[in-house]
Amino acid sequence: MSDSSPTPMGRFERLLSFWVALAMVAGIVVGALAPGVVQAIAATEVASINLVVAVLIWAMVYPMMVSVDFGAIKGVARQPKGLLVTLVVNWMIKPFTMAFLAVLFFDHIFAPWIAPEDASQYIAGLILLGAAPCTAMVFVWSQLTRGDATYTLVQVSVNDIIMVFAFAPIVALLLGVTDVIVPWDTLVLATVLYVVLPLIAGLVTRRILGSEEAIDAFTHRIKPFSMVGLIATVAILFGLQGDVILSRPMVIVLIAVPLLIQSYGIFALAYGAAFLMRVPHKIAAPCAMIGTSNFFELAVAVAISLFGLNSGAALATVVGVLVEVPVMLSLVTIANRTRARFPSA
Repeated sequence: MSDSSPTPMGRFERLLSFWVALAMVAGIVVGALAPGVVQAIAATEVASINLVVAVLIWAMVYPMMVSVDFGAIKGVARQPKGLLVTLVVNWMIKPFTMAFLAVLFFDHIFAPWIAPEDASQYIAGLILLGAAPCTAMVFVWSQLTRGDATYTLVQVSVNDIIMVFAFAPIVALLLGVTDVIVPWDTLVLATVLYVVLPLIAGLVTRRILGSEEAIDAFTHRIKPFSMVGLIATVAILFGLQGDVILSRPMVIVLIAVPLLIQSYGIFALAYGAAFLMRVPHKIAAPCAMIGTSNFFELAVAVAISLFGLNSGAALATVVGVLVEVPVMLSLVTIANRTRARFPSA
């Protein structure tokens, strides 16, 4: 794996949280004032994946894929601890802690304000989020924390393979249902759009550029487009969900509470475990990010399939989308500020 030192964070990246906040507001405003624009974007959907958002995410992922060195993949075997942390947190801890928090808050703490039938729907949506670890956006968070691109690819790929076999059984167990219908078209299409195609494009680009110096220079030039893609994605997501935010603000706040606790708790657990195991920062940060963020396209698709488009479960998965970007940006900041506490290699 590459040992190249990280480039310093530019002014645009340092102000990324501000630009994202501005994009959230802009998205909600556009959604309210120009619903036709939002409806047109929403119409470009295949297998519960919005193609406009998919293109933007592809643009975000591509710069990191250019950094993936296939010759260094064998080096992952020399650093198994990061992969171990990712797998244990994602599949042995995260789904169950999310289920626990969902039941705790909606069956008990929030019970005076939430009808029992609504509470069960919100619990189901949160469980679906907890059982679907992130695929695409992890590459963005890894890039922002100067993560090892090759190792991140391996982590995501192994996670995706496990998800094919483990997602439905875990959801069935935690929801107490046996007829979980996994939308395979969503799962496959997302993997192709967010991992396979950008990876092929990155590989072709590396071969065309040839030298590591040319690859580094090219990656540096296209990196700003990745950040612009992130900001545009946030604006579109908040535009698509603007009516929900404006019409049901209190419910969204209540759903966000266990999600926030889960996100920061899982990050602390994974990041802390990586720290105690002396995992290098360029591996530790992405492995903690994978467990913290969610494959929201899959969760939303399953929620709609099982409970309906206007269900509380679908709403809960949408809130997961809204909460994720601000939370992950705050965790990127934490990871970057604590870099010096981890081994460099």
